[in-house]
Amino acid sequence: MPKKVDQVVEQALALPIEARARLADRLVESLDPAEDSYLHRIWAAEAQRRLAELRAGAVRGIPGQKVMARLRKKYSG
Repeated sequence: MPKKVDQVVEQALALPIEARARLADRLVESLDPAEDSYLHRIWAAEAQRRLAELRAGAVRGIPGQKVMARLRKKYSG
């Protein structure tokens, strides 16, 4: 990798986990914008499926704050 790319990677890895996740998402989206609408349709279908499961009582939701606390505990370090 060119030196500048190595520097950017090093800086990115120093970011907090939430910022790294947002950055990774943006980078992946930039790879093939033509597939963007396809991916949005797939995620929309997945969201609809999960919502139906919640409404049917097949699964129980977990509050977002609890999920984030678990993730922070797991990945802090």
